[in-house]
Amino acid sequence: MNELLTGKRALVTGASKGIGLEVARALLNAGADVVICGREQKAIDEAIHSLRRNAQGLKVFGHPADVSSSDQVSRLFEFADKELGGLDILINNAGSGVFRAAGELSVEEWDRVIGTNLSGAFYCSREAIDRFQRGKGGFIINISSLAGKNPFAGGSAYNASKFGLNGFSEAMMLDHRNDNIKVSYIMPGSVDTGFAGHSAEKKSDWKIAPEDIAEIVIDILRKPERTLISRVEVRPSRPQKN
Repeated sequence: MNELLTGKRALVTGASKGIGLEVARALLNAGADVVICGREQKAIDEAIHSLRRNAQGLKVFGHPADVSSSDQVSRLFEFADKELGGLDILINNAGSGVFRAAGELSVEEWDRVIGTNLSGAFYCSREAIDRFQRGKGGFIINISSLAGKNPFAGGSAYNASKFGLNGFSEAMMLDHRNDNIKVSYIMPGSVDTGFAGHSAEKKSDWKIAPEDIAEIVIDILRKPERTLISRVEVRPSRPQKN
């Protein structure tokens, strides 16, 4: 463990697996105390068990929350207040994807994707900003996607949510940069996770590893106070050929 983030308190959404889990692990390795959330208690329990193996005395807790619900988000942040005594870092990672033509999407599917990927980031950021403004500032990092600048067939809901998340991130950065609140967003391409129904057991050696995104999060947090990396685009170096 290094001491880069010693004394810092972080909340990572959608962290029971994939990118979120590895970001939580990297934050712990950098010395931060961490709260994670996910929708399913069993998955949270398994993630916490994994994270505590190398926590080296740091605090790590989990709480179930669907970030598309503002009420559940409020309870999540109250839990973080109780367990960590405050917050310094928010990682908005929770994500949902439904991939089919716009005319085939149900209203419920559209609402789920937009609610999780965009509204959820707003609900969480709003809670964090309130705490940061009452404290000494803080850092918000949103995990977006290259789908937030590159539309594709079958991606109408997902594209809309990530285009929106990118715009929200940049506007929020401008709104609060003089409040000692930093905002960044990361746009990965294909990441080797179980997202969108693909098996996480079958590894793809050409895809970005979740650990690579976690390393970028730490790199962003490592920058001096005078410097902000506002956005990062990440691609597989050798993408799979069609």
